Amino acid sequence: MQICSWAKVEVQVEESVEAYLGDSAQIPCLYSFSNVDSEPRLVMIQWFVRVAGSSSRMRIFYGDDTLQMVDNNTEYSGRIEVSSDGWESRLSIQDVRLQDEREFFCQINGLAAGNAEGRTHLRVFATPEAPLIEGVASGISVTNELPSKVASCEAQNGFPKPNITWYRNGSPLNSSPGHVNVLILVTRESSGFFSVQSTLEYKVVKEDKDARFSCELSFFVPGAIRTVESSSVNVSVHYPTTMVELWKESPQGLVREGDTVELRCQGDGNPPQPFSFSREQEMDVDLESRHGDVLVLSPVSRKDSGIYQCRPLDSDENSDVKGEMQLTVHYLDPAVVVPKESEVMLRGEDLTATCNALSSLKTSTVWYKDGKHVGTGNTLHLKDAKYETTGEYICEVTVPSLPALHTSGSVNIIVQGGPQLVGLEQDVQLEEAAGRTVNLSCEATGRPLPSLSWSFGGSQNWQEVVSKSSEHGALSVVSVRLTADISAVCNASNDMGTESKSFSIKAIPRLTSAAPFSPAEGSGVIIVVIILSLLLLATLGSVLYFLHKKGKIPCGRSGKQEITKEKPTKDDIVVEMKSTTKTEDTVLLKAVNGDKQGPNDQ
Repeated sequence: MQICSWAKVEVQVEESVEAYLGDSAQIPCLYSFSNVDSEPRLVMIQWFVRVAGSSSRMRIFYGDDTLQMVDNNTEYSGRIEVSSDGWESRLSIQDVRLQDEREFFCQINGLAAGNAEGRTHLRVFATPEAPLIEGVASGISVTNELPSKVASCEAQNGFPKPNITWYRNGSPLNSSPGHVNVLILVTRESSGFFSVQSTLEYKVVKEDKDARFSCELSFFVPGAIRTVESSSVNVSVHYPTTMVELWKESPQGLVREGDTVELRCQGDGNPPQPFSFSREQEMDVDLESRHGDVLVLSPVSRKDSGIYQCRPLDSDENSDVKGEMQLTVHYLDPAVVVPKESEVMLRGEDLTATCNALSSLKTSTVWYKDGKHVGTGNTLHLKDAKYETTGEYICEVTVPSLPALHTSGSVNIIVQGGPQLVGLEQDVQLEEAAGRTVNLSCEATGRPLPSLSWSFGGSQNWQEVVSKSSEHGALSVVSVRLTADISAVCNASNDMGTESKSFSIKAIPRLTSAAPFSPAEGSGVIIVVIILSLLLLATLGSVLYFLHKKGKIPCGRSGKQEITKEKPTKDDIVVEMKSTTKTEDTVLLKAVNGDKQGPNDQ
């Protein structure tokens, strides 16, 4: 509060009044007279304004008890009003403009009582636009000796002049020679607004690769200070490679011959550098990479095993900045089987077969014959060879830790020996009805394949009905019609020996004459006759009972006499007993040793 007095007049005004651009401003002016007894009858009030860019002032209002007048032809004509209430005069300014930020004077004249005046500074505020930040597009190297431009921040159309503060990850950056420089450019627009542009120069380090930079705008408003923060930006920081890592990207797990291997190299430098690849055994040979960071080896062999290295292209061979790894290519050579391909052995002999495959890893070997597991391990023992031992033996070699590696080999075992007849009996004895046809079977195994031949004692009618042979043996079936006792021999022979099987067949004669009536057969006929007689009597009793119930037969004595008179004679029932002649089949059924039906006698 400012108090000014001339003689007996005192004036009280505010030192400053604040208003937003476009709003209205109220400037009060309080006055009083020190000697109440000498209060003037007439008080004149005048309002003045400081002329822009000058020390002079200009009246904009005049008033007394009888007259209130706003001066014409001033920039406030039509925009101001003055009201009086007791000992207060209030100046109201409509539609406040930037040019209104100046001093306003309130002058009170009490004539003989004296005069006085007070002045108030009107402050105008305009909120600036939100700050805009822009980071540099190009990368910034940590090797730059001086701070480099990182970002710029601009705020437009503010009043009074706003301020800009820089932040890194939320912490303010203060100017520091050689590390942080802040360049500020303030522009007064033709409209009277202020625009501020701030440029941050910063000496980046490697840790700034993830840093976020932002700017904060602060500006005055009536009675306070407000701030608005911009969005944050990240800048690309360039720094040399200090660490390199090399690893196998594919395939996953162990590597085998024939695989396609990809080795990837990555360093911690920015921007990422292309790399040169080499193998420790051939340091002077550069291996061609793909996209500068991937080395492709396809297909790999055991010769590709070794230590691989990668280095940034801009480093020398003696630099410690390198990545390396050991690549091991695993292999499994084809299986070697001993004996090779095939082996001939005699029946009853022993044989040892081996299967081996050179590998960089531990292997497992399994033997199979006809799809069935017959052995485990590199060695297969065959003891007391039989013809069933003959066949192909396959060994499968696998690598348990790398199932994709597998190989196999085989050996064909051939067991040779003299013929061996199939069946437990070497001397077969049979009995069969004479005239029947019998089939004799003979089967033998052996290597070389045996031949089968038959010999019969006496002149017999025979023929071979089946003759088969396979790699396992031979089969012969002959059909013989018995006319008498016979003997037959089946001979199986090859280059290794001969074996025989004999058959003895006794022919049982058939009975063809008719046999006399025997008591056993007669008693059978008598039993049949008795049964038929009983059935006839039962039927007759039923008929008589039925006629009696119907009244057809009287119950008197005479009735009984008629029945009893009619006695059947012995000629009424005739039982004919005949001695039939037995057929050939009946005789065969009654044979003492029984008949055996031949395969062809159906």
